[in-house]
Amino acid sequence: MSTIERARSPLDGVVLPDGCHEVPFLTQLDFRLDPRDETTLAAVAVGLGFALPLVPNTVAGSGGVSALWLGPDEWLLVGPPGTEADLETTLRRAFGHVDTSAASIVDVSANRTTIELAGPRARELLEAGCPIDLHPRAFGPGRCAQTVLARANVIVWQTTAEPRYRLLIRPSFAAYVAAWLLDAAASR
Repeated sequence: MSTIERARSPLDGVVLPDGCHEVPFLTQLDFRLDPRDETTLAAVAVGLGFALPLVPNTVAGSGGVSALWLGPDEWLLVGPPGTEADLETTLRRAFGHVDTSAASIVDVSANRTTIELAGPRARELLEAGCPIDLHPRAFGPGRCAQTVLARANVIVWQTTAEPRYRLLIRPSFAAYVAAWLLDAAASR
């Protein structure tokens, strides 16, 4: 008889600096669609309760679900843990008339964990290892970017002006990024 193990975060037992905490097991769906298909975009907007962002590196959302622009025809939909099936069903209903070779939905929830970083020094901490300009004139709430942090690929998403950021990190780099954050925070 096999034993089913409880899901385990790659950051279980890992210490994070003050102002940081993990937000594990978020629903994450990679969603691709031709942005010229206005009919499907409108149907997706009705289903989700908000329009997908069409401006590069921006975020839109409502009701606990957010869409992060990742490319001209690609978004990462992020929602509460355990909502993968409902979110996918919502999107598939919107696809009703679409040639499925022109659109796709892939559950990538296990592909990244999330570290949330907040407080007055959060931007300074990220800037120590991130090459993008995080100054409020260039990057603020509702912005996201695929970049590197201390040589690890991450998605940086600013959720509030406070500032509060979410770092979406591949599991194999999660402990490394956590250790880098601890070290960088101690040296600031």
